[in-house]
Amino acid sequence: MRIGRWRAYAGNRVRPRALRKLGLTTRLLLTHAVLLTVTIGLVLLLTYVALSRHQVAEAQATLTEELPEYQQAAIHRPAGQNLLAFSAAYLATYSRSNGTALIIGLGGREVGAAPSASSLAMAPPVRGWVASPPAGPTITDVVANGTTYRVVASPILAGGHAVGVLVAGIDLGVVQDQVVAILPLVAGEAGSALLIAVVAGYLLLRRVRRTLAQLTETAATINRDDLSRRLDYRGPDDELGRLAQTFDVMLERVETAFVSQRRLLSDVSHQLRTPLTVMRGHLDVLRRGGLRDPEEAADTLALVISEIDHTNALVNQLLLLGQSEEPGFLDTARVDLRSFMADIFTSVQGLAPRHWALEAVPDAVVTVDLDKVRGALLNLVDNAVRATGPDDSITLRASCDGALVFAVADTGTGIPVEHQEAVFQRFVHTGQNHGAGLGLTIVRAIAEAHGGHADLQSAPGSGCTVRIVLPASSIDSVSPSNRHEGAR
Repeated sequence: MRIGRWRAYAGNRVRPRALRKLGLTTRLLLTHAVLLTVTIGLVLLLTYVALSRHQVAEAQATLTEELPEYQQAAIHRPAGQNLLAFSAAYLATYSRSNGTALIIGLGGREVGAAPSASSLAMAPPVRGWVASPPAGPTITDVVANGTTYRVVASPILAGGHAVGVLVAGIDLGVVQDQVVAILPLVAGEAGSALLIAVVAGYLLLRRVRRTLAQLTETAATINRDDLSRRLDYRGPDDELGRLAQTFDVMLERVETAFVSQRRLLSDVSHQLRTPLTVMRGHLDVLRRGGLRDPEEAADTLALVISEIDHTNALVNQLLLLGQSEEPGFLDTARVDLRSFMADIFTSVQGLAPRHWALEAVPDAVVTVDLDKVRGALLNLVDNAVRATGPDDSITLRASCDGALVFAVADTGTGIPVEHQEAVFQRFVHTGQNHGAGLGLTIVRAIAEAHGGHADLQSAPGSGCTVRIVLPASSIDSVSPSNRHEGAR
């Protein structure tokens, strides 16, 4: 008993595995064909039932017309011919399609029946109607000698009284045979439709399979050393086309991320090597005897601590740059623009002796990441301090005219035109300061994270203005009276 159960279980397990070994196109085609076959089978069944009912209804309508035809002929019978003789002659000349039967009874006895109605005339219901005509037309099924007839029994009236009965019937088996004769034609048309649908499905699936195979091949050949492969889809702009285009966009992003990662690692290793080498060299000096001179030891320790602080700041800036490309980097909130700029202006005035100014700020509420925008502006101020002297001016600005713009302008040495785009790249120095070369890079990353951008306007000897331009969607509300206030 257990062996039998195990075999049944194994059989049920093998069949799905065998199906899984088939290709995706084959499985989809098989599923498509099975579903179409089941659907067409149901349609054929419903068609058969509908045709059968239609044929029976038409046959029944034909039977109900037998009495009016008989009565019309009886009215125009030859003069002197009685109804009994006329009925006998009518039956003798009666001719209908195969399966139709006609019986006439007058005066309680059967006048006669059409040749095809002999078995029906012997059926008890028919004999009862001949003996006693029904009060009105009666429709029913009668079984005679193993054959089922649909029968219409109608009284024959003369002078307002029933003088006889006319029984018309049709063999339902003949009606069904007519329906069955039509089915092969319908089945042939359904089979042709099935074949066309399967072929069309195969052609569509072949196109899908070709694109998917290209996706698979491209994905399989991609590695860290070669991310340049693309599908370059040239087909219709449908769901499959959009999938291929999205795949290429994803590859573009992956390649950009890997290139950026390699460049970042290279830059980091280069930038960290110098302070680590400096710290190692001075610590070696201390180890070889520098501790004997307290002043020299203090200077060395101060230098090492300074390098550690510099390295720590560099690592924090690199972490911030890495986080800027991740979802959830921003923590936005509604900020009163005037209070925000006033706080920053108060904070920066103690950085260095400069001519500080804050231009008039619109009375507005904006949605930004307060800490990150503050950090970006402080980066710009720090750069401006490094590029200016005590007699120079540094001005802070904020406006809401079509976009949310923060700006820091100085009257310092300026930046040569050929360096203006490069200063936004990592670890690029213009010779004007001794920073890590990440300040403007972080400013641009924060601007882009808000959906905006950063730019600058400068020329050697005429100062520099760096702007953080954020989209208008960052502006929640602006007081119209303060939208275009002048400088103060």
